[in-house]
Amino acid sequence: MSTAVMSAEIAARNPGEAMVDTKLEVVVIPVSDADRSKRFYGRLGWRLDADFAFDNGFRVIQFTPPGSACSVQFGTRITSASPGTGQGLYLVVSDIHAARDQLVAHGVEVSEVFHPTVPGAQFQPGSASGRESGAAPDHASYRSFATFSDPDGNQWLLQEIKTRLPGRGLGLDVDTLAELLRETEHHHGGYEAAAPKHHWSDWYAAYVVARHRGRTSEEAAKDAALHMESVLQ
Repeated sequence: MSTAVMSAEIAARNPGEAMVDTKLEVVVIPVSDADRSKRFYGRLGWRLDADFAFDNGFRVIQFTPPGSACSVQFGTRITSASPGTGQGLYLVVSDIHAARDQLVAHGVEVSEVFHPTVPGAQFQPGSASGRESGAAPDHASYRSFATFSDPDGNQWLLQEIKTRLPGRGLGLDVDTLAELLRETEHHHGGYEAAAPKHHWSDWYAAYVVARHRGRTSEEAAKDAALHMESVLQ
């Protein structure tokens, strides 16, 4: 019996049993020069989470893209995969043109924005076959792409999603969201004391979105305050 069938039968026998959260936390990418890759990903504006080196030659470097719940790791003695074999690594964005322009501004060579006319064409690097220039008609979610590679040739795929399929959310569990709301309440208290009259929801929304995009609590509080300036004008 296959694992999938067994899992389905277990779920059917225990319909009320909660599934254990299994969150994709890190993706390892193979590189040939850890310092060169560190400079490249740092130039993108990604958050540097860690750079640990050990006496036995093992080194792990971790970056997190803005707003991402998943990070990437690379270094030395971290994977046996050949450098550059990481392919089709998705970076989901809400505005494909703005995301591409930002990468170009950081000195990255990025393909033009395109939408595939042949299934799977987005995974064929360096080929225009099966691709049509420009975003998908009406910017339909999941259908507009642009690609770029790091110095080793690991390929990243920008994908525009404006409206997610049902059932997709922020990826927060109840405990994490409760903690975030308590943090938001604390920082809002510091803002509210000297702020003009306003509705708390505007400040909360700006703060939570900023934190979800990878901003620190202090940065998120500043972002929320700037947002309120525009709201209260």
